[in-house]
Amino acid sequence: MHAMQYELTLPADYDMGIIRRRVASRGHLLDDWQGLGFKTYLMRERGALGSPVNQYAPFYLWNTGAGMNAFLWGGPFQGIVDDFGRPSVRQWSGLAYEEGGAAHSPARVAVLRREQVPDRGLLTDVMADAARETERLAGEDGAVLSATAVDTSRWELIHFSLWENDTPKADGDVYEVLHMSAPGRDRLPG
Repeated sequence: MHAMQYELTLPADYDMGIIRRRVASRGHLLDDWQGLGFKTYLMRERGALGSPVNQYAPFYLWNTGAGMNAFLWGGPFQGIVDDFGRPSVRQWSGLAYEEGGAAHSPARVAVLRREQVPDRGLLTDVMADAARETERLAGEDGAVLSATAVDTSRWELIHFSLWENDTPKADGDVYEVLHMSAPGRDRLPG
């Protein structure tokens, strides 16, 4: 399992309706993408849900590296490059994934929290704690799903969760979910 995200931070006066229309017209293109667990089309709008910025920041969980590569090298990602320039694409190794009690509900918001892996202690213990946090978040009321991944080049953990309502029980940056393509969500490793 591979996690991936890129962030397009847009000007404060940017018409976020452009992003909404873009997702409405193009979001379906990944609804059956081979190797994709899911893609959440995420947006933060300045002043909404506590956001200080306008941002388009899709988040992906991939079942296969081949699917991710096909997307990046000649797939729909080229549309982002053509319209906004080439963003930095962050990638993490997946650690844990859990469906929540609201797994069959549409996700309204996502929460992404980043934290540094502590310098001290056994890495196995740190990763076990991260997996337990994934399980804890998935067990909260309103949780659609939860995932945790690690970037070993930066020793950074990310905790990602989706929620069926606008009051998530998780800390971090809150995003509005515009669309979710989930062709291989049922095959993501738990």
